[in-house]
Amino acid sequence: MMARTSGISSSRSDRDLISDAQMKRTLISAFCGVWVVGTQPVLAQHKIAYVDSEIIYNNYPEFSTAQQNINRMAEEWERDLEERQSHLDDLFNEYTARELLYTSDERQRKQHEIIEAEEELERLRLQYFGPDGELFRQQEQILRPIQEKVLEAIEVIAEAEDYDYVFDRGGDLELLFANARLDITDLVLEELGIDTQRAIRTR
Repeated sequence: MMARTSGISSSRSDRDLISDAQMKRTLISAFCGVWVVGTQPVLAQHKIAYVDSEIIYNNYPEFSTAQQNINRMAEEWERDLEERQSHLDDLFNEYTARELLYTSDERQRKQHEIIEAEEELERLRLQYFGPDGELFRQQEQILRPIQEKVLEAIEVIAEAEDYDYVFDRGGDLELLFANARLDITDLVLEELGIDTQRAIRTR
């Protein structure tokens, strides 16, 4: 009897590997420093500020629209994989039920058909959701220009206000305490043409 080796459940986990949060955290690399023990005296000599990239992106319509488009594509790919998985299940169940009735040639032909279906499913799963798959490429192609616009807005504010460092509170850097007077998120939102009075503040 043939053993099952494939499944579609891994497609969603691969999709999660390239999460929205990961894409959101990539924008401020040009302005982010590393705040570790021993750097405080150095930073004390400079003018610093921070932004919350989560709030910026959550209120940036271009980003929301682009993310929705990417999600729709990903859902279509997932449906394709689900349909192929269902077909593969049918092939396997039929083979299991009729295995003893097949001739040797029929058994080999059915086994080959199942193996081909499994290999095609795995190939498409990697094509859609692999590390260099379509999802990753679409995120790079569609979201990168938007991220650059946000970075440009941060640069404008940083230069206008004469900041030496701008940290991202929504990124990987953990700020144990952040004085609200140093938060320039609203200034960046205004530079992007976003009404700060209606901005969503939840993260």
